[in-house]
Amino acid sequence: MATYLDFEDKIKQIEEDILVAKSRSDEPAVNILEKKLEKEVQKTFKNLNDYQKLQLARHPDRPYALDYIRGLLTDAYEIHGDRHYVDDNAIVCFLGYIGQQKVMVIGEQKGRGTKNKLKRNFGMPSPEGYRKALRCAKMAEKFGIPILMLVDTPGAYPGIGAEERNQSEAIAKNLYEFSNLKTPTVSVVIGEGGSGGALAISVADKLAMMRYSVYAVISPEGCAAILWNDPAHAETAANSLKITAEALKSLELIDDVIEEPLIGAHKRKEEAIQALGDYFLNSLAQLKEQSVEERLNNRYEKLMKLGKFESDKK
Repeated sequence: MATYLDFEDKIKQIEEDILVAKSRSDEPAVNILEKKLEKEVQKTFKNLNDYQKLQLARHPDRPYALDYIRGLLTDAYEIHGDRHYVDDNAIVCFLGYIGQQKVMVIGEQKGRGTKNKLKRNFGMPSPEGYRKALRCAKMAEKFGIPILMLVDTPGAYPGIGAEERNQSEAIAKNLYEFSNLKTPTVSVVIGEGGSGGALAISVADKLAMMRYSVYAVISPEGCAAILWNDPAHAETAANSLKITAEALKSLELIDDVIEEPLIGAHKRKEEAIQALGDYFLNSLAQLKEQSVEERLNNRYEKLMKLGKFESDKK
């Protein structure tokens, strides 16, 4: 059963009317309602605020990492474990092909349904997850295989066990190692990019965001709790934090915005999956035109520009 957000009420009603008309084989009514639906989608989704885009990024029907992996990869083989402690199911790693291109895909997986969410720890990786990601990245580098990273996490797992096993060190090591990988790397925020949990697999030659994804140093709820001591101000925080793809592109903190369907990836998953696959292959073609030294230099310069600002004061 489809899940609708508050601002999708009119769309929900029209889609229900279309189903009724189809059940009656009333083609004229279906045609009229489909045109009405198209206009309503345009009206609704052309005027979304940042908080509504956050809701879309967290939509329970939104494609997760495994949806993209299953939709894009052929001859896929999953790689498990960090060879130190355990296999973290919040991070998934697959070796396979996108078209004719061999690729290593590293993604954060949230899970659907109570049992699967618990298995995936709600998409919050532990240190062993980031170490698994680094192990697979190093394997890809060794064999000259490009890497695609799919970011979708509320943040790294903050539990006592994760801290005891050096969560911050695992994230910091990934930042360092991923910045020096000699193989081409592309990272895409497909849903929610939260804090260090997202950063750990988003240092890349190309960093992009799906149209309705978000990327933030802290969740709007966390920000509201700090600034107003009240998580109920999350909407105000979301509209102030500049966490959307368009805002971050304008600030030059990401490279590109991937244009998923206007109505959202949760409604047209195949189109969203195809758009991400096309973006990866096009980006890879550009990166392959550069030498390893050029890629590393460009990556370094991009990282050094983060946080840079200019002032009019003399």
